Amino acid sequence: MQWHHLDPLTDKTIGISTNRAYQLLQTLPKPKTPVIVAVIDGGVDTNHEDLKSLIWTNPRELVDNGRDDDRNGYIDDIHGWNFLGLKDGRTLAFLQKEETRLYARLQPLFETKGSTASQPRELALWKVVKPYFESRQAGYKQSYTVDSRFLAQDSATIAQLKQVFGVTRIDTALLHHPPTSDTTLIKQAQAFYQGMLMRGYANQDLDSYQRGHQRVNSRLKTRVNYAYNLQYFPPATDAKPANLTERGYGNADVIGGYTETGTWHGTHVAGIIAADRTNTLGVQGIADRVQIMSLVATPDGDERDKDVANAIRYAVDNGAQIINMSFGKYFSPEQSVVDDAIRYAGQKGVLLVHVAGNDQIDLDSARMYPSPLFLNGQQVPNLITVGASDRSNDSSLVGEFSNYGKRTVDVFAPGVLIESTTPKNTYEPGSGTSMATPVVAGMAAVLKSYFPMLTPVDLKRIILQSAVVYHTPVLKPGTKQTVDFASLSKTGAIVNLYEAVKLALSERGSKK
Repeated sequence: MQWHHLDPLTDKTIGISTNRAYQLLQTLPKPKTPVIVAVIDGGVDTNHEDLKSLIWTNPRELVDNGRDDDRNGYIDDIHGWNFLGLKDGRTLAFLQKEETRLYARLQPLFETKGSTASQPRELALWKVVKPYFESRQAGYKQSYTVDSRFLAQDSATIAQLKQVFGVTRIDTALLHHPPTSDTTLIKQAQAFYQGMLMRGYANQDLDSYQRGHQRVNSRLKTRVNYAYNLQYFPPATDAKPANLTERGYGNADVIGGYTETGTWHGTHVAGIIAADRTNTLGVQGIADRVQIMSLVATPDGDERDKDVANAIRYAVDNGAQIINMSFGKYFSPEQSVVDDAIRYAGQKGVLLVHVAGNDQIDLDSARMYPSPLFLNGQQVPNLITVGASDRSNDSSLVGEFSNYGKRTVDVFAPGVLIESTTPKNTYEPGSGTSMATPVVAGMAAVLKSYFPMLTPVDLKRIILQSAVVYHTPVLKPGTKQTVDFASLSKTGAIVNLYEAVKLALSERGSKK
């Protein structure tokens, strides 16, 4: 089921040729020192059977003694740090979207008091934030209303179809080809099938359908509720939120509370990079000599710039050589602190890999943060931005949800129905540029472990230069327009580990 490891030539599937790459690497000594990959996410299940032997442990910190043994500002940071951690041990699982936080701050200035010429930058930001926030809020409200209606209507249909077909779960495969010759039932099943597809429920039963409805309601209350701070927030995670240089807040719980969008997401990402390749369990990661450092900074909602910057700095200071960032947002009011952290990572030889995003947006005309451009407009040399591709070399080659951009997205990687680790020793498929990004981070870890002299700029160049270009006609995400796949990114290509290793070996040989 891990199609992303397969080879385009021998398997006719647009994977990254993992096994062919390792056949090439057999000529090199096995790396002695693992590459540390920091996963900035919502938490990683460090006890997972397929990950626990690969979790980074701080060698300078004693376990649970309540002291900062290594004097790095973080007490008992054994496997990383939780920048969303509360003093009472809990994790701040929900935060507003950044546009909601900005709306809450700016609305009193410009709607209550009126526009002021003395705040031109704030006023310009308000003019962008206001319609964007109101549109997103209206979208969630509409989704909730529509889902409420469909849920009431469909509960009876789901129960009836389960009974007629003798199954406990209704999925799109059954609905598309119902096991019956009754034309009335066939029409009913196929009508329901189309409805599920339109509402984004590709493989659901009633229970998960209801959970999806509850998620929409939860996000309506949190993500786009600008009064959320007042109504729902637990105590603040830090005493001085406006102090962007503050360190040491949070707690040591790097699992993050097993939340669906937190620990599920982070554990899935970690497995794509590093799931144990030597055992007979579950799945295999891409890298075979790697350790995962878990840094919790991304809630359900939007991450705070301060937390992202601190997570990057923590990773760098504690030996990470690659940082996976499967998160993003469209506003970054404190971009400068993140820029400074990214520059710091570059100075210390650390590569960052970041999502393109899942909103079918052309990033040449919009900005996803952390951005591939610094505030001054310069390109970030140690950052790779990744879109999501699918397995077949046909019109569906691009992930239908993926953002894209000829000038802003570097490359594509497998990101549709990627099987990986999920909390409590389970395994599930997941889709998104969040899954494509750790494919690239895993590749970078392989290259760095076998070719340790490679710099972040070298790693980026080799990964992009070796990626395979496709001129396949595809549907541009979010449209019915057919375009050349190569027009959707800088390289026009999909990453391939075999080709990357081959290039690295060639360059290594030429330098001897």
